[in-house]
Amino acid sequence: QVQLSESGGGSVQAGGSLRVSCTGRGRTFSDYAMGWFHQAPGKEREFVAHITRRGSTTYYTDSVKGRFTVSRDNAKNTVYLQMNSLKPEDTAVYYCAASTSYVIPMKTPSYWGQGTQVTVSS
Repeated sequence: QVQLSESGGGSVQAGGSLRVSCTGRGRTFSDYAMGWFHQAPGKEREFVAHITRRGSTTYYTDSVKGRFTVSRDNAKNTVYLQMNSLKPEDTAVYYCAASTSYVIPMKTPSYWGQGTQVTVSS
């Protein structure tokens, strides 16, 4: 098992940047592909980004391509989501997720963090 904990959310104006982080504890972090999802009020949780175990491959949902970057540091058991050119529609709770599957992008992660709020004002 792995326990995930996000940090780094907050409030920013449109066009600004934020970086959220997720640290894993427990089983070897590099055993997992990692992903980011978000959930806006009244909406279902949606996939945002995926990074493979060694960080060699990334995948993004179309709405964030060119604006968001996912990365990981396995020595620090941490995955990051750098969010640039933020838009009000990016406002959501952001969750990190860990998956043992090799499917890209991940569909049904095995483990979830508790989420961190990101609010973008216009």
